[in-house]
Amino acid sequence: MSSRNDELIQWLIEIIETKQFTLNPASEDASFRSYFRLKVKSENSHKSFIVMDAPPEHEDCAPFIHVQKLLFSQQINVPEIFAFNPDKGFMLLSDFGSTLLLDELAENTADELYRKAINELIALQAVDDKGTLPLYDAKSLLTEMELFTDWFIGKHLAHELSQSQQKVLKQTHALLIDNATSQPQVLVHRDFHSRNIMLTDNQPGIIDFQDAVVGPITYDLASLLKDCYVSWPSESVNQWVKYYLTQYQQKHQINHSFDQFIRWFDLMAAQRHLKAIGIFCRLYYRDGKKQFLYDIPRTMKYLITTCDKYHELADFGVLLAELQPSIINNP
Repeated sequence: MSSRNDELIQWLIEIIETKQFTLNPASEDASFRSYFRLKVKSENSHKSFIVMDAPPEHEDCAPFIHVQKLLFSQQINVPEIFAFNPDKGFMLLSDFGSTLLLDELAENTADELYRKAINELIALQAVDDKGTLPLYDAKSLLTEMELFTDWFIGKHLAHELSQSQQKVLKQTHALLIDNATSQPQVLVHRDFHSRNIMLTDNQPGIIDFQDAVVGPITYDLASLLKDCYVSWPSESVNQWVKYYLTQYQQKHQINHSFDQFIRWFDLMAAQRHLKAIGIFCRLYYRDGKKQFLYDIPRTMKYLITTCDKYHELADFGVLLAELQPSIINNP
């Protein structure tokens, strides 16, 4: 057992004041954080908690704590923080169980589950951050899309873009940034998808919220409905987008046409998918997490479909087609 694990166990003994517990891995994260399920034994019951191990040299827990307090105070169902060691990056949290939204999605359950998730998203978007969260600005959006260029095209495909291809990519970035920044701006979770939504007895449990920002209204909806880990027919996605739009407009007394909103949504998803593909490659080449490579084909399919739908992305669609032999050979 490593010295860090020894330190974690000693901290837990001090916090819960007993050695009668078990500690087992709870989930794998796409960061340096690790999560464990702590089960504390007592005479009549077993209490369960989640322990987060976030090495301070790699992870800053301050954003997690800030966003947790912000959302928790507004009745968003996020884990409660029971204890925190800032020097070590250890945190004791309430346990939402182990059932992800992804685990329960099926043709006969998806509609109800997505409507519940959308309702929670609308509540989350209504939270006023009082100006304490960073803005999802043009610089941030561009930095994310450049992950696709650097890690997917450059590293994964080992492809050097021609001047004309660079021009197409630059035009695509400008289009997607303009689309994002021209939308109404709300609180954005940034990873609101089927692996970060837990199914609990009450409202959906929301995790992995530490990167929250103020940004485009469609970002989290695109994360949810054009999920890199599961896909649905466009007819179903459109119906859920319409449900969101109806519920949101009733709550906020505003009016956006479906045509305008779905364009915002589709192009926002394209920005996110560029980012995601780049991150999947980085997780493999930098961190040795190969499993994320298998989510690239689904994510790429979203991109290609969007390029086919919008004439403004036609040239980018051609660029992707030019890369197709490499994509097929490097799944």
